[in-house]
Amino acid sequence: MNRSGREKTHPRVTHFVPALFGKDDGIVGGAERYAYELARHMAESVSTSLVSFGQRDREETIGRLRVRVIGSPWRVRGQQSNPLSFRVIPEILRSEVIHCHQQHVLTSSLTALFGRLCGHRVFVSDLGGGGWDFSSYFSTDRFYHAHLHISQYSRNVFGQTGKSWSHVILGGVDTEKFSPGGLERSGNVLYVGRILPHKGVDDLIEAMPPDMTLEIIGQPYDDHFLNDLQRLAQGKRVIFRFDCNDNELINAYRTALCIVLPSVYRTRYGASSQTPELLGQTLLEGMACGTPAICTDVASMPEVVKDCVSGFVVPPNDPATLREKLLWLRDHSEAAKEIGRSARARILEQFTWPMVVRRALKVYHGDEFSCTLQSQRDAGFNHGNEG
Repeated sequence: MNRSGREKTHPRVTHFVPALFGKDDGIVGGAERYAYELARHMAESVSTSLVSFGQRDREETIGRLRVRVIGSPWRVRGQQSNPLSFRVIPEILRSEVIHCHQQHVLTSSLTALFGRLCGHRVFVSDLGGGGWDFSSYFSTDRFYHAHLHISQYSRNVFGQTGKSWSHVILGGVDTEKFSPGGLERSGNVLYVGRILPHKGVDDLIEAMPPDMTLEIIGQPYDDHFLNDLQRLAQGKRVIFRFDCNDNELINAYRTALCIVLPSVYRTRYGASSQTPELLGQTLLEGMACGTPAICTDVASMPEVVKDCVSGFVVPPNDPATLREKLLWLRDHSEAAKEIGRSARARILEQFTWPMVVRRALKVYHGDEFSCTLQSQRDAGFNHGNEG
């Protein structure tokens, strides 16, 4: 197939994410990991680049994914998550499909407008957060040809249910990396995520029976909240792990009794949020490892965990009910194993990255392109990235 023919069948896709790489050029959070993993898996099917911002310029190829980091951008109003640089212009020009991974930052709005002027197809996924933007004054929803949500809850909370230009593509997990390892279960209860009040970690500590161990893996972002958690943990078997590499994290998933995400709409301090979880990535990772999941009936999480099948869904701010489910899993080991198998099956049915890629490509290019792409992949068609 010649160059022009390949470009016609496989348009170049560029993902723009404002904060993927931090000071050490490492992936810094769940939202950033979502954008990176979607782009990395998409590169297996179409020519794909990922453009982000960091402290230094860098370009490399990871597998088939081209990664461009634009160094030393201007930070709009000093906001770290709101970078802007005119050096994105060549990246926009070389693209045919643009996918922005944060709506409410100035670089996404300007990228969308310039991309549309160039005749490109432009899409957006809102992964939470943001900064100053035109959307502070008026809606920027229609700057984009379509919005790709990571959950039905996200679509609902942003007021886009029933809109023809709003779609749910869900989220994914690498099911080879996150997989059952045949290890003996330690019986530990596991929490993985940022240590912030809306995550409900305080309720989980209060729920812990005295003879069970809770392992908390994540970075603290609120010293006052961390001090309160450590006070609540006194006299209980609670382990805090602030530094944990991927191998250690996977082993923790594989050996845990269950993974728990007890997020709340209203924190112990009275603060409220309607978007405490737009997906629940750590639930996906734990379930992919064959671990039962417990979540609160909050935001998107009941879309991930099927109550009494792949885990349990409990009311938020209710340590007593949470404790009851922890004890049940501890005391019903064979049933817990079956729930773990169902959790893994749930991920394989709905939440793999190739599935998410196909859903995104279907929105980018329509059913005909998606079917053609699948046929070529099934026939073993390969192509290299264009630099």
